[in-house]
Amino acid sequence: MDLSNLSAVFGNSAFTVVVFIIALSIIVTVHEYGHYIVGKWCGIKADVFSLGFGKPLVQRTAKDGTVWQIAAIPLGGYVKFAGDANAASAPDAHAVDGMAPDEARHTMPGAPLWARTLTVAAGPVFNFIFSALVFAGLSLSTGQVKDTLEIAQVKPVPFEVGLQSGDTIVAIGGVAVPELSQMGTFIETLPRTAQMDYTVERGGAQVVVTGPHPFPVIVGGITPKSAARDARLDVGDVITTIDGVTLNSFYELRDAVAAAEGREMTLTVWRDGETFDSTMTARRRDIPADDGGFETRWLIGIYGSTLYTQATDPVGIGEALVHGVEGVWSVITGSLSGLYNMVERNISACNLTGAVGMAGAVSTMASQGIDSYISVIAFLSTAIGLINLFPIPVLDGGHLVFYAYEAVRGKPLPDRAVGIMMGLGLVVVLFFMSMGLAADFLCK
Repeated sequence: MDLSNLSAVFGNSAFTVVVFIIALSIIVTVHEYGHYIVGKWCGIKADVFSLGFGKPLVQRTAKDGTVWQIAAIPLGGYVKFAGDANAASAPDAHAVDGMAPDEARHTMPGAPLWARTLTVAAGPVFNFIFSALVFAGLSLSTGQVKDTLEIAQVKPVPFEVGLQSGDTIVAIGGVAVPELSQMGTFIETLPRTAQMDYTVERGGAQVVVTGPHPFPVIVGGITPKSAARDARLDVGDVITTIDGVTLNSFYELRDAVAAAEGREMTLTVWRDGETFDSTMTARRRDIPADDGGFETRWLIGIYGSTLYTQATDPVGIGEALVHGVEGVWSVITGSLSGLYNMVERNISACNLTGAVGMAGAVSTMASQGIDSYISVIAFLSTAIGLINLFPIPVLDGGHLVFYAYEAVRGKPLPDRAVGIMMGLGLVVVLFFMSMGLAADFLCK
């Protein structure tokens, strides 16, 4: 499904706003429902479940007394439990003054410590579970590539291609195809020629056909805030030359971009049978390195794609769930590594992303198809869940720190200390939001 068609209907800016609000609403709903349902299981009554902030647009009161509403500002949401001082769930120890014990038990400040802890932790945990299930679902829908190099589909390119759907490639350039784990290195070491021989199994026999390099310069994906996005390249475009030099493989594009070192380049692009020139300038980017750190490289912001899509085998539910958990863990470790390296000044603070940059990223992924859009929602769900666990007052992690103090000391923090820390926490959150927005507008 091509969501980019909606861009023609709404316009680019409206498309970005619509897909971002939908994505954020899904993530917020999952997060807040985690708080709500676990709080309910723990006997804590919710007064309000709000999707959005500000003036309520739609309201409905459930049988249990909870007001469910959609508010005017669709940039978040909250659950206000009985006894909370405000929508940020600031604790109010005096909220239960004069209440009967049974009545106080159903408020947030009057509930046992274990119930409050589970309720607060549930929001981020539900984000992680949701992301894992989405990643698992994508794994189930796409399957995993077969051990043999069987072609499911040959992608459209402006070159002569003798390969066909259903072919199984057994050798390229006279060299036997290795096992799947070695394919990346194998393809990179192939001659970077315009045409090469492919030995394939077809119809029960082996035949030799010719075709382009298996990793031509096909745009497989576009990154946000990149030269390629600004130049409006599309997934499926084929870059045939750079500054007049013919490109036979993606590796030649990579090397040419690095050699240009930020100089303006002219690329010839083939799209749906027509060619056009596109001028762009690569940007310096900090990307993960093999050793777990980061390296800075000149990039135009595209992912490469092989000449073909590989046939897949179905994935079992258990294996898909493992892939889902691995996806969540990858986002968590990558995010923490990036934050650590920014603090250590190993990478630029431009790697921070604010609301505007996040909206642009969601829009970019949505324009590349429904699978990409769903993937970025799962990615952001994990990232937002992780951020909420940071030990900053006003965030879930800050509340958990308060509860840890209460568990150790046997009594909650004094109201005045809580008020001061909540104020400081809000300042910290606003500071990082400002840094993110600054990066959105000042960093290229």
